[in-house]
Amino acid sequence: MTTIPDEFKDLFTGKHFAHIATIQPDGSPQVSPVWVALEGDLVVFNSAEGRQKVKNLDRDTRVALSIHDQENPYRYIQVRGKVVEKTQEGAVQHIDQLAKRYLGLDEYPGHQPGDVRVIYKIQPERVQTQG
Repeated sequence: MTTIPDEFKDLFTGKHFAHIATIQPDGSPQVSPVWVALEGDLVVFNSAEGRQKVKNLDRDTRVALSIHDQENPYRYIQVRGKVVEKTQEGAVQHIDQLAKRYLGLDEYPGHQPGDVRVIYKIQPERVQTQG
């Protein structure tokens, strides 16, 4: 099992955006900026049902993401892996926690009526770092 090096875990706990790449039905990549966290050795992010990355991951669990340090853009981590869990349980609270970290707000301002929030957990299979 591949793990995130301790000296790069701060990229998952600060205000650094990740860019996550999923695979479209035609095989082309699709990239989205996301807020991320760590849960043990799993990379965790939150989305809403119906979004393209959700559709892509429901079909093909392979994913890649990168995060660069906002203070030093030459310091970064790239993670490739697979989704090992998708859940709605606690997803609204999770996005609110991320909004607190990234925006300083107690509640995610993008809540929309009818949105179904989901949490994805990614098991790293390959990790590359620089800096």
